[in-house]
Amino acid sequence: MQTNSHARSEHLSAALVRLLAIGAGAAVANSYYNQAFLGHLTADFGLAAGAAAIIPVLTQTGNAAGVLFLAPLGDRLERKSLILMTIAALVVALIGAALSPGFIWLAIASLAVGLFATVAQQIVPLAVHLALPEERGRILGKVTGGILIGILLARTASGTISDYMGWPFVFWFAASLMTLIGLALALWLPRVQPTTDLSYPRLIGSLWTLVRTHRVLRRAVAVQFLIFAAFIGFWSNLALLLIEPPYQLGGTAVGLLALVGVAGALAAPIAGGFADRRGPAMVVSIGAGLMVIAFAIFGFWQGSLVGLVIGILVMDLAVQSSQVANQARVYTLDPTARSRLNTVFMATMLFGGAVGAGAGGAAYAAWGWTGTCAFGAISASLALLLSRKS
Repeated sequence: MQTNSHARSEHLSAALVRLLAIGAGAAVANSYYNQAFLGHLTADFGLAAGAAAIIPVLTQTGNAAGVLFLAPLGDRLERKSLILMTIAALVVALIGAALSPGFIWLAIASLAVGLFATVAQQIVPLAVHLALPEERGRILGKVTGGILIGILLARTASGTISDYMGWPFVFWFAASLMTLIGLALALWLPRVQPTTDLSYPRLIGSLWTLVRTHRVLRRAVAVQFLIFAAFIGFWSNLALLLIEPPYQLGGTAVGLLALVGVAGALAAPIAGGFADRRGPAMVVSIGAGLMVIAFAIFGFWQGSLVGLVIGILVMDLAVQSSQVANQARVYTLDPTARSRLNTVFMATMLFGGAVGAGAGGAAYAAWGWTGTCAFGAISASLALLLSRKS
């Protein structure tokens, strides 16, 4: 039975919004912890150089599978039960990773961690479902801001814990944190009935139907694909830039620069509130325009650490603003299919990141940092053009 607007507003207290943001951020962080201790894995398991990189690859593969095949179930099953079951499976996977007796076991556990860490993509549509129409952008901004903070802090926390206590303790920490969050959600999360009775095969098949039916969805995912491609194109090559003169900095500097992005996370609720008041289309265009400006700063202010910091601030604000506003538009298309709409949006965006990593890397190999900046500027400019036609 569907909850009415009054019931939704009562369910979604400020405390519950914070809990959902923390839960989503903590869940997505599980996909990024392992990136900080690959050196420890290489030493502990006696691996060849670069072999440990299969761990984050498998985790991201699990993410893709979870977004495509688990997240749509939010429309088909009672949402609270689905979230709690997924968190329980995630805790089991994390414990399995912590207890890994060998590298193959860890690889399998890492695939499972990535699969079930997509519980974050069950939490986001739930928050939107519980919010009143006039506050959806703001609520969405808070929850997605929590996700960004989780991504940014994951590497810092993991690096510190693995350096001082060993990499298994990172998984024990994560399992404990997710257990606490699961208990809190079990206590305070309201039950939300499913919005469709489609069979699972028809549920997955309906993803393409949504894309074919909704022009706004096609435009939103295309814009976010391009913006996220530019974003990942930058971050996937930043470490290569920083080891060269005049910077000559290591991985720690990359981590510190990533923390600058917290400002973007804090600005996400503001962008969401603006989208509620003035409409999401304007915010998407502003975000795409800021992305162009960010890459202009990177390109014309080369060799300056200050320029990098300012550009990253502008870029993270651009990504968060456009994502929140685009998602707000998408969620209004079909109230009975919000989990599936989120699946289409996130899967396309993540694919854009993969394309950006490859194209940005190829541009860097051919033309250096100027090539990466040119790729980012072109991708962002195309996003701006598309957003203006929305």
